[in-house]
Amino acid sequence: MTAEERQTWVRDRIKPAEITKYLNPDGSDYVNDAEIYRLLENTGEPEPEQVRGLIAKAMEVQTLSQEELSILIRVRDPGLWEEMCEAAGAIKRKVYDNRIVTFAPLYLSSKCVNNCAYCGLRGENDAVERRVLTMDEVRLETEALAGTLGHKRLVVVYGEHPESGAEYIEESIRTIYDVKVPTRKGIGQIRRVNVNAAPMSVSELQSLKTCGLGTYQVFQETYDRRAYARVHPPKTIKGNFHWRLTTMHRAQDAGIDDNGIGVLYGLTDWRFELLAQQAHTLEMERFCGIGPHTLSFPRLEPAVNTPFVENPEWRVNDEDFERLVVLSRLAIPYAGLIITARETPAMRRRLLPFGVTQMDAASNIGVGAYADGQENQQGDRQQFLLGDPRGLDECIREWAGMGCITSFCTAGYRCGRTGKCIMDLLRTGAEGKFCKLNAVLTFKEWLDDFATPETQSVGEALLRKELEAVRTQQPKIWEAFSKNYERIVAGERDIYF
Repeated sequence: MTAEERQTWVRDRIKPAEITKYLNPDGSDYVNDAEIYRLLENTGEPEPEQVRGLIAKAMEVQTLSQEELSILIRVRDPGLWEEMCEAAGAIKRKVYDNRIVTFAPLYLSSKCVNNCAYCGLRGENDAVERRVLTMDEVRLETEALAGTLGHKRLVVVYGEHPESGAEYIEESIRTIYDVKVPTRKGIGQIRRVNVNAAPMSVSELQSLKTCGLGTYQVFQETYDRRAYARVHPPKTIKGNFHWRLTTMHRAQDAGIDDNGIGVLYGLTDWRFELLAQQAHTLEMERFCGIGPHTLSFPRLEPAVNTPFVENPEWRVNDEDFERLVVLSRLAIPYAGLIITARETPAMRRRLLPFGVTQMDAASNIGVGAYADGQENQQGDRQQFLLGDPRGLDECIREWAGMGCITSFCTAGYRCGRTGKCIMDLLRTGAEGKFCKLNAVLTFKEWLDDFATPETQSVGEALLRKELEAVRTQQPKIWEAFSKNYERIVAGERDIYF
């Protein structure tokens, strides 16, 4: 591709008509900065009765308003905060039970036309190795993830570049789904491919939907317009604030009803971000009747040759990070909360009881690193450096020891339980109980196919408790469930309700 062709590609990415149709008649959007600043001006400690009323609303799996969230942000009383933390854990158990869904990130490209100040993969950073994997290389990466590690679910990550555009994304997804690898007892295969990619047009998203696209994740990075402009150069695609802000409107219009949003914490005041994210959630509920299926919480991390991340003005400390996770669970009680391996093992352990539903493991974010057998992080191949490089087996053993069953289940998506269907089930608590059955089956499958003896011992002890819970709490389904479980024990795979 010539430089001129690349410039044309960049110029044509943004479709102005697919922005303005989602804005207000005066050109404004759903993030009202003045209103957020007004809410943040009130710093007084709220009354306990008021706080407990909002906790009760969250426990009913009802979305809080921005004003209600701003009240909880102001809580500093240790006793009230403890009540909020306990409620966050209780909401998670009500909506998702004691499951923790695991996945792996798979970076397929490191070429990017943008120049985000905080990103190691920004186009002008000449200290980073640039690659776009071929389909043969995509296959090798998938074989390592599905056959060696035992992953069933991926988040596939792409830089914004003409060599990794929508057609490449579609081809790579089809390639990933096509890979099947013999394991200890069965077949290793990726059953769910979620995508973290740049904003796209409605037509591109419609095409991606046909190839089995899972959750479509696009993070706003920051909802603060001034901060956004400081870190995203105006002549880049990503410099267009509204093209990114209206992404999920286009996804819904394209028929993609399973969406994930998030903030890159550390670019501005985390309290502003939390209230703006709530505005985004309420806008999604208004526009299409469903909010985000997942929220992600990346913090700024070190990256090679990236001075911006060395001492950011708005760095979020661990105490505030815990606060924003708990507040998010209360504010959007149905949403899945994702804490990635950006965080340290200690931080992930600390946050797990407060409503976290998904965590990655055995993560390697170097392009081509899984097949290469790269164990140590290499800054010149990565967008940033990870805080938790532990393997999947070790993580699952730890989570099981904490009473959490690792779920590899993807049945709900493949059965069409997305969008309004999944939201209704989450709000009533029905999804958690139903998915628990499939979580047990997939956990047993993984233990038999991939676990070390130590992890298998810890996992089987937890499974015995889970089986007894199903038998006593869901007796009507016990006979059918136990038969499916025995089929897994006998070596059958991918059995689900």
